[in-house]
Amino acid sequence: MSMLKNPSVKYRPFPQVPLENRQWPSRTITHAPRWLSTDMRDGNQSLIDPMDADKKARFFDLLVSLGLKEIEVGFPSAGATEYDFIRGLVDQGRIPDDVFVQVLTQSREDLIKTSFESLAGAKQAIVHVYNAVSPLWRKVVFGMEPAEIKEIARTGATFLRDQAARFPQTDWHFEYSPETFSTAELDFSIECCEAVMEILQPTTDKPIILNLPATIEAATPNIYADQIEYFCRNLPNRDRAIISLHTHNDRGTGVAAAELGLMAGADRVEGCLFGNGERTGNCCLVTVALNMYTQGVDPGLDFSDIDKVIQTVEYCNQLPVHPRHPYGGELVFTAFSGSHQDAIKKGFAARETQNDELWAVPYLPIDPADLGRSYEAVIRVNSQSGKGGFAWVLEQDQGLKLPKKMQAHFSRHVQELADELGRELQAADIWTVFQKTYHLGEEQRLQLVDYEEARAPDGTRVFAGKIAVDGEVRSVSGRGNGLISSVVATLKDGFGIAIDVRDYAEHALQAGSDARAAAYVECTGPDGKVIWGVGIDEDVATASVRAILSAANAAG
Repeated sequence: MSMLKNPSVKYRPFPQVPLENRQWPSRTITHAPRWLSTDMRDGNQSLIDPMDADKKARFFDLLVSLGLKEIEVGFPSAGATEYDFIRGLVDQGRIPDDVFVQVLTQSREDLIKTSFESLAGAKQAIVHVYNAVSPLWRKVVFGMEPAEIKEIARTGATFLRDQAARFPQTDWHFEYSPETFSTAELDFSIECCEAVMEILQPTTDKPIILNLPATIEAATPNIYADQIEYFCRNLPNRDRAIISLHTHNDRGTGVAAAELGLMAGADRVEGCLFGNGERTGNCCLVTVALNMYTQGVDPGLDFSDIDKVIQTVEYCNQLPVHPRHPYGGELVFTAFSGSHQDAIKKGFAARETQNDELWAVPYLPIDPADLGRSYEAVIRVNSQSGKGGFAWVLEQDQGLKLPKKMQAHFSRHVQELADELGRELQAADIWTVFQKTYHLGEEQRLQLVDYEEARAPDGTRVFAGKIAVDGEVRSVSGRGNGLISSVVATLKDGFGIAIDVRDYAEHALQAGSDARAAAYVECTGPDGKVIWGVGIDEDVATASVRAILSAANAAG
């Protein structure tokens, strides 16, 4: 069955919200909202194989360690596994004093009763009751009129009030959701919420949580923001309510809807780590929180070891975090493109001269180190990469800072290897071809054994040393204006190798604990061909001698 050529006969655009002088477009997010993790309820019920008690316990401990203060731990009336786990949290004293656990229930007396019993004895807890209110659900699912739907909300609120009175030792808080809010009439959602508030009598000191879910993401995020602002403007006793957002990702914009909803006046965000949830998932708490972080706003959640978070989430959910997932994905801080790599490399170089902590590196909206990631994987090399890519890898892995012209010289060798292998090049691959190209391994035709440098009476420098030629050690010497020129003279007089040095560079190596130095020489051979040499040694002078011999090996 093919798609319709004219979808207008089957689908209709979502209607606009009658909101004049909307304020949210000019607002920014300046502080963190209240966060609620629904991983253990909404996330869990969306898994192919729901978490067992061990996995739920691991997930709960993870959420607490990240700084979550409100955690929806389950749907206790769903079955014994859910109920027993929640009771275990209470009976074993595993809930920190500053954490509110929350349970979800439909607006039915028996289910609400079970929910309260699952949490009885907890220091503080939130019971979340919901009923669907939109026209489609009223007509198709329930066959009810609006008045009947509102009565379900009122009845549920009455059950909440009465059950809370049975367990006065717990500080009970209440949450109500006009489920399917995103596709319901706004005024009717307000009516249902107002009816619930009349029964529960929230105060400014102890407000009710009103959750306005995008149960089905049916429009662009700006429409959802309009819905939230309209609701906040028109709800009586707005100061007695915490407006909570629970966005889904049917259109792929759950995060954007949550962010715009906060700008529209909401106080709380519900979601799952990495966006797990029914159908296409819930709002991703990691993304929303770290989006704030990149804008200079402390989200109040700790993702400084994001790989540990991913490891636990993947184990508990038995679902992988996508390698391109914002912030957490394995590849999100990795550049393969040559132009990207060059810009990133220059950005890191510029940071070394900064006098402040301001983060400004091209293509990296956040410092990977803030999430516990190293810089080693920021640039990776394949056939699409440029010279900045392998130069970065050599610098991070070996401490070598290749001169720009040398990068161009070495790039064709890297490209040839990438084309030959047809895969991403690892650091070991690049180092191997670097050693082979610049004769840094043990198998060299000319190899330094030992040397001494002296100053002649006329001020020139004398190089006197032992150089192995194909394994045979020879004693040789030469004279020049400096150490490098005296080695060049030695090569010409002792071995018939004539090279001219055009440029020289050196630096201390940063990789490893040894205080070593690297030297680079650009030379021309007898035929005028440009050759490069590299030398590495604990002594910078010896490194320069080794660099000349490296070039001689290439020329020979």
